[in-house]
Amino acid sequence: MVTNVKADPDNLRARVLSGSFVLLSGSALVTTINFAYNIAVARFLGPMAFGHASAVYTLLILISAVTLSFQIVSAKVVAQQRLPEAKSTAYKAFQKSAWMSGVLIAILLVLSRNLLAAYLNLPGPVLILWLAVGVAFYVPLGTRRGYLQGACSFQRLAANLVLEGFCRLCGSLLAIALGFGVTGVIAANAAAVVIAYLFALPKIARPAPYEVGIPDAFREALQAIVFFVGQVVINNCDIVVVKHFFLPTAAGLYAAVALVGRVIFAFAWAVVNTMFPIVAEAKPQERKNHGVLGTSLLLVFALGSMLALILRLAPAWIWTTLFGPQFAMHGKYDLPYLLALYAATTCVYSLSVVIIAYEMSYRIANTGWVQLAFSGVLIAGIYRFHSSLQQVVWVQLVMMVILLIVVAMPFLRSMWANLHHAGSSDLGRMRTIRSTSEDEVIAAFLKNDFHSPEFEEYQKALSGLVMTPDLNDAVQNARRRALLFIRHGKLWRELPRDTEWFEVELRVSDLERVRVFPRAQWRKLARGDFAFNQILRSLRSKRRHTIERAFLSKIWALRRWLDRDTTAGAVLLIGLDEYGPLTILDGNHRLVAAALNSPEALRKIRFFCGLSANMTRCCWYKTSLATLCRYGFNMVRHLVHDPEAELARLLQSAP
Repeated sequence: MVTNVKADPDNLRARVLSGSFVLLSGSALVTTINFAYNIAVARFLGPMAFGHASAVYTLLILISAVTLSFQIVSAKVVAQQRLPEAKSTAYKAFQKSAWMSGVLIAILLVLSRNLLAAYLNLPGPVLILWLAVGVAFYVPLGTRRGYLQGACSFQRLAANLVLEGFCRLCGSLLAIALGFGVTGVIAANAAAVVIAYLFALPKIARPAPYEVGIPDAFREALQAIVFFVGQVVINNCDIVVVKHFFLPTAAGLYAAVALVGRVIFAFAWAVVNTMFPIVAEAKPQERKNHGVLGTSLLLVFALGSMLALILRLAPAWIWTTLFGPQFAMHGKYDLPYLLALYAATTCVYSLSVVIIAYEMSYRIANTGWVQLAFSGVLIAGIYRFHSSLQQVVWVQLVMMVILLIVVAMPFLRSMWANLHHAGSSDLGRMRTIRSTSEDEVIAAFLKNDFHSPEFEEYQKALSGLVMTPDLNDAVQNARRRALLFIRHGKLWRELPRDTEWFEVELRVSDLERVRVFPRAQWRKLARGDFAFNQILRSLRSKRRHTIERAFLSKIWALRRWLDRDTTAGAVLLIGLDEYGPLTILDGNHRLVAAALNSPEALRKIRFFCGLSANMTRCCWYKTSLATLCRYGFNMVRHLVHDPEAELARLLQSAP
């Protein structure tokens, strides 16, 4: 009995809500601890010293662009690995790179300590030296947290965040009590990072005996760096610029106001941390209508707007009681006004971050570059308009509203297109039998093609690997993939990495949606129209006499073979979704021969269909200048890759 494979977006939304509750609870505790830390430092050290501590801590947050880049890429790759061994292998590769990056940044801080201290009006370079110690551990801490996030260990991730905040608070109070002042506070921050790193050690399995490939590794790292550089600049550039232009007391007061932004963003980031790995491992059909995105946006908006309202209504004496009388503001634009305005700004920006992170979770996103451009314009805007603290916040609010509109437009267009497409499609929905793995599809593809001359030297030794595949054996799957890449690596690498595979039933009526790829003899036969039914009409007409005899002989031989054989292998199709047109990736001749024979002959073929919303970037599905350039770039990028050497290594890795 044929059944339809249905996506379950409700389950994804439930997982996001559940994971968000865990991380929001942890973030609430971390926020409370950090709030107590800031109140203590502000109250015991005063506005001037608090401004120094906030400036140095802001530098640490700016450097967190690197830390969070390692975390988000590690989380994404770990989430996409199905086996624990593969997750461990990916984690170890990232951890080594993170340590190298952390040590390098620490050295650069040490060398530039005097310059940074002078620009930020710090009492001396010793604060930068302590910061360098924390940074060396802070970057690899991102990789460890990324593994926890990618493995959906949200409780351990939340506990580690709480541990860091608790150590920062206790260490700072102890340093102040012992008389070490702001230097002791920064040293306590560095110690908290080291302790958090030591306790974030993940429980990993034994690494896989085969190499775990990270598709588009460079582009993944680049988009993460671009995203987080823009994020930390937008979140913290105002504090640095205000520290440079305003008197120390005013800068310290602004740093206290900015705390509310960090609170709201911490809550928003808890939602993002939950959403990201869940969407990364989800199927395209499950995220088709962006229900998870809507749920995440609603959570962030509700939290941000509620906090902004509470801050606006709270009386000013609460803040002077907490921070001290030095933090009082008088006049129309008092402290509650400034706090609420800053909260609204951060809430608007947090919505943009959710949208950008959602897109990054399953594809290489361009919106990170948009955010980076806005961060540069924001700095220029604050440099131009900074006559008062209120004006600095208003500049940010206007810019963040524009950023939200820009990054939201593609999703609004996509949702409109989906609604329009669902209501106007004449092709109907293709019937799916079950969801399947890429490993099974590769095994079927290889079995079809194993008789080719390129595999001649392997046909005897690896016949069992190909003809009787064990899909539960990860080593076998890796070997079959390497074997396929000897002939079809250039073809397979063009498929989007988020391609989801299904076994489908192709009925006669579905042939209307199928087209062949314009290559070789199919060009002469199609005469510009590559629709499958047009190909059939051409073969049945006199036009077939213009085609080479060898081509026609192959089709006629396949027709006779299909009359005798009970099974005809697999045909691979690719498309955007189950409603739209499909292109034959492999099996043109067999499908044509079966269609020429009879509708019953189609039932002898197994059909696998790869679906991805990004399939238009694949030159096999849509040939254009852009897709051909992408194909050429990938050819150059993998020019040194030797699939035969990789296969030899895999064959020697285990019996």
